[in-house]
Amino acid sequence: MFDVIIIGGGAAGFYCAIHIAEANPELKIAILERGKQVLSKVKISGGGRCNVTHAEYEPSSLVKNYPRGEKELLGPFHIYSTADTVAFFEKRGIRIKTESDGRMFPVSNTSQTIIECFLSEIQKYGITLLKSSSVINILPHNDLKLDEEFIWQVQSVKKIYHAKRILVATGSSTKIWNLLEQLGHKIVAPVPSLFTFNINDTRISGIPGLSTHARIAILPRQMMGKEINSKFKNRAIKALNLIAEGPVLITHWGLSGPAVLKLSARAARLLHEYNYRFRVRINWMPDYHKQGLLSLFNDIKQIDPKKTIYKTRAIDIPARLWGKLVVASDIARDLKWADVSRKQLERLSQFITASEFNVEGKSTFKEEFVTAGGVDLKEVNFKTFESKILPNLYFAGEVLNIDAVTGGFNFQNAWTGAYIAARAIVKSL
Repeated sequence: MFDVIIIGGGAAGFYCAIHIAEANPELKIAILERGKQVLSKVKISGGGRCNVTHAEYEPSSLVKNYPRGEKELLGPFHIYSTADTVAFFEKRGIRIKTESDGRMFPVSNTSQTIIECFLSEIQKYGITLLKSSSVINILPHNDLKLDEEFIWQVQSVKKIYHAKRILVATGSSTKIWNLLEQLGHKIVAPVPSLFTFNINDTRISGIPGLSTHARIAILPRQMMGKEINSKFKNRAIKALNLIAEGPVLITHWGLSGPAVLKLSARAARLLHEYNYRFRVRINWMPDYHKQGLLSLFNDIKQIDPKKTIYKTRAIDIPARLWGKLVVASDIARDLKWADVSRKQLERLSQFITASEFNVEGKSTFKEEFVTAGGVDLKEVNFKTFESKILPNLYFAGEVLNIDAVTGGFNFQNAWTGAYIAARAIVKSL
């Protein structure tokens, strides 16, 4: 019999176990992990450096980075947030640094620092770690009661365990979601959240690796003159605020970068409805609109008539992208400003401030697969992260229908939920 069984040997599971043990070292705690390795997502996060959180210290601003969970996380973030996460690691000798984009990493620049910290902590507190222990069933064990407490039975591929409290921190596990559904919880069907856009278009082909600041918006997809029949109408699209500004990265297969990933997270369900076939509009120079840029080009035409347009790069845009857009505007490489037509300049202004692209599919963002979906948030008490359906059952991390944009926010959700659940579990025992 364990006091607490934690299902899932990832970030949220370890964090919860450590906080429980720190608050009450007498409690008997076990972590069940299905694989041979633990903390696999921690290992690959941030390109192997572990993006532990984000330098956003105001809860009301922090929650804006969660397309699902924004309302529910506001209270929890007032209890445990970014500063608390940093303090946790620094208390254990791990210094955290902030990069220019707000992402926070261990100064060591390796996720192994975080992994070794967690492994050291569970060893220090005598927490049982059971690897290769995939859970195949979770049952309320009505025959076993201690002081009239509700006892849980957890069946792994190796053995059956009993616990007074269980925390589920398995991330996006379809198998565990199915078990929770059998217990009476509603599971919001998972769909991919962080992904890049597949685009085949001559205006961005042949220049992979180019990154520039841009504004990107998702548009309703037109098919045979009619919009896709979807429960998401135009007003719903506007409500999702499907416009993002920031770095856009041109890749071999299309578009990526922070602005694209923000949109993929916000519009996860809409784009799933669209079967990942939709349109985007990009302003490569967000400070300009079409008419303002056209006016600038007409001024240049008067000032530098003998210069070639292709080589001039009249605005602060990457040279390779400028060249692509010039050629796409039917402007010859040797055409001078004096000889360019108004129609050609209008086309160039349009491509720079409002290029439209057809997206024909998605690609996973690196190995950092994140889903929108999981345990319905209406069935969770966010003061304790305990199930409203069944007593002594707690959740933390992406097993819940909570996900975030890229940049350390998904980890912060894991740390916050794990801490609050740990605090509630200790108080209840």
